[in-house]
Amino acid sequence: MSQLIDAKSLIANFKNIGIRVKQTIRTAGWLGAVRSAAVAEFEQKGFPSKTAEAWRFTNVAPIAKTAFQSPEVADLSAARDTFKHFSFGDDAVCELVFVDGHFAASFSKLAQFSNSKVLTFTEALRTEAELMQKHLSKYADIKANPFVALNTGCIDEGALVVLRSDTKITTPIHLLFISTGKLATSNGNSTATVCHPRVLVVAEDRVEATIVESYVGPEGSEYFTNAVTEFVTGVDCRIDHCKLQQESKAAYHIATMQVDLGSKSQFVSHAASLGAKLSRNDLNVIMNGEYATATLNGLVIIGGEQHCDNHTLLHHEKPNCPSYEMYKHVLSDKASCVFKGQIYVQKDAQKTDSKQSSKTLLLSDDAYMNSQPALEIYADDVKCTHGSTTGPVDEGAVFYLRSRGISLESAKHLMSYAFAADVSRRIRVVPVRRRLEDFMAAHHGLPQDLRITDLGSHDEKSR
Repeated sequence: MSQLIDAKSLIANFKNIGIRVKQTIRTAGWLGAVRSAAVAEFEQKGFPSKTAEAWRFTNVAPIAKTAFQSPEVADLSAARDTFKHFSFGDDAVCELVFVDGHFAASFSKLAQFSNSKVLTFTEALRTEAELMQKHLSKYADIKANPFVALNTGCIDEGALVVLRSDTKITTPIHLLFISTGKLATSNGNSTATVCHPRVLVVAEDRVEATIVESYVGPEGSEYFTNAVTEFVTGVDCRIDHCKLQQESKAAYHIATMQVDLGSKSQFVSHAASLGAKLSRNDLNVIMNGEYATATLNGLVIIGGEQHCDNHTLLHHEKPNCPSYEMYKHVLSDKASCVFKGQIYVQKDAQKTDSKQSSKTLLLSDDAYMNSQPALEIYADDVKCTHGSTTGPVDEGAVFYLRSRGISLESAKHLMSYAFAADVSRRIRVVPVRRRLEDFMAAHHGLPQDLRITDLGSHDEKSR
């Protein structure tokens, strides 16, 4: 009998902020205890309101008031076109596909590794139960974020990536999460759907790998994705992680990623937020070993009335740990965005060198940006800097392009493309970079074959 609970027992309805989770805990053993504790935590705290400091610029009441339901089975026919569009195909060494929270074996591409594994939770609980018990829900804190508690309380299917010592995988591992949207009900109506994707990545010593998470759905569909990813590395690892969020513009996307780095390990994150009506991303990296390095690059391109909220934390726990962060935002129409980037330096984390930059391009008078860089330093031998800029397109550069026969709109679009490409060109994963370039070209009415060929390093010092 599977240790995973039946999908029927997942949360069925959110009516008000703080409503109790309607859920039956059927999972036995340690996983049941983990889920029960998370449900109790969410029942106590409920959804965050704007009175909470971390959420005061993002209103999640629309999520709390919507009657979301979890599909009991995956509708593969409804997801087929979306899968074909977003699949990496031969560009991925392995591709696990999940549709509405359910593993889609017929869409997935499994691979044989000498000693590493990419598994669903169903298989992992059978073959890697000890490792799962050791690491699952040990990094993403259910007390720090109600949505983490909600996800943990609803753990069902997910992806486990186990990278044993001395593993080197040059081709990306792709985890593709598809939401189809509406779910038919017994009375002939339809309701919005919810899923709680969960990813656990365990890298031992001297591992090199690239992992990509994609969250997508057909345009116009209303649904809620509440994702949690946990990363833990050993010594001297090199992990390149990409996240592509291209949900429906009628959807909600809440995500938390918690990264725990061992000594001499390097973690590079490229996060792109393009879709969703409302999105919130929490990315927390703890440098728990000396000489660990973290690089966080982010790109937000939104318009209409979309809202995106990015919170990052670079936690320097040990000495001699450099970190680099650059987030860029392109906002048009009535789009709004929040960036809160925190650098935290523990008292023993001497010789810390941390650089943070947030830059925003406003393409309309109604677009709004709230940037909140923050430093919290308890060591005295450190170099920490942060910078934040927000403004319209450079009129001088636009005038120059117009003097060469380029229209006003095309000039602004070219400037926006170049501004965003400063992040996209640092992405080494070809399918991700290609998709971002195509999106930017389509978003700005530019030729689809427009490419930035001058690739940059992940953490260029001259930012």
